[in-house]
Amino acid sequence: MSDTNTDVVIIGGGPAGMMAGLLFARAGVRTTVLEKHADFLRDFRGDTVHPSTLTVFHELGLLEGLLARPHQRIDELGGRIFGRDIRIADFRHLPVPAPFIALMPQWDFLDFVADAARRHPTFTLRQSCAGRELVEEDGRVVGVRTSDGAGIRARLVIAADGRDSTHRTNLPATEIGAPMDVFWFRIAKARGEANHSMGVFDRGRICVLIDRGDYYQVGFVFPKGRGAQIQAEGLDRFLERVRAVGPETQRVADSVGSWDDVKLLTVTVDRLERWHRPGLLVIGDAAHAMSPIGGVGINLAIQDAVAAANLLAGPMAKGEDVEPLLHLVRDRRAWAVRFTQAMQKFAQDHIIEPTLRRQDGNGEPPLALRAFDRIELLRRIPARVIGLGVRPEHVRSPSADPA
Repeated sequence: MSDTNTDVVIIGGGPAGMMAGLLFARAGVRTTVLEKHADFLRDFRGDTVHPSTLTVFHELGLLEGLLARPHQRIDELGGRIFGRDIRIADFRHLPVPAPFIALMPQWDFLDFVADAARRHPTFTLRQSCAGRELVEEDGRVVGVRTSDGAGIRARLVIAADGRDSTHRTNLPATEIGAPMDVFWFRIAKARGEANHSMGVFDRGRICVLIDRGDYYQVGFVFPKGRGAQIQAEGLDRFLERVRAVGPETQRVADSVGSWDDVKLLTVTVDRLERWHRPGLLVIGDAAHAMSPIGGVGINLAIQDAVAAANLLAGPMAKGEDVEPLLHLVRDRRAWAVRFTQAMQKFAQDHIIEPTLRRQDGNGEPPLALRAFDRIELLRRIPARVIGLGVRPEHVRSPSADPA
């Protein structure tokens, strides 16, 4: 373990890991982020950057630069519920610097964060380098053995490598579950002035259409575990089911020529009840796997990173032992995670599962959704819940940069 020494090593170069890397390095803490891929080019990853996250970039003085990257802007969210167009959330009245959702490919977002982090001399990003196993001494995590056989010794290891992290296995977890999985794919479309992202809910059918300018990023929702059955029915039958969603999906055959063009998301919803053990902190999806409902996962992960830096970066920069402080990160973030997952479970149990199960009869949008559509003031409520979440974090960690 004498190959490299640093203060913090972060396993995983996703939203939580890269944001934590930026904030710890900004505080003057020697920080190394390990990313197993050679680049950030992975499709169908979370790319809904909510107002809470945009506010963090504003506080860092980086918002203008971030929004110079390719993105689409969502001011309102709605859906087509049993054939009726319903307006649900209006973000334009949120009291924040950027009252909208920015749809930004995750590789552009992560490239931007990496570029910002590299401006700090205490930051290192090692790509094509996975954190393979934790190294322990006397019951404490003291570093990481990487996929290239090297060792990195650190005062703190942060696991931010997603819901499939193997570094969370010794921590107690609560399994919440989900009634659905999702096929993600693209459908080409003509570019328009307005953004037409929406959800389509009909008898036995749920489909999410995210308007990315010249294509829709489509999430085709189906009952959990039915993916193999749908594939066994054949691609033509699947394309037929997609075309039945509505006029937006008629060109699906132009974009989906084989099952290789369709990516499966196995939906998992769980959370760790403890996010740390000696020398190790777990954040983001590794600490709490979220449902795709609301597109909140990336934003909660970033909030975790901000909270971790707020609590730990200053003391670490002063050379203090942060072991007694690690539990504070979970203490700070647990309520927001539980509340968000409770709302997602309610939607799963009372909207997603009944809609997927229903095969006949006349459908009518629920009264609450009809009220949102009719009363503009009511649309501000879901906008605040989706856009800002509960207990949004603000940057309190120090900056070692005199500017």
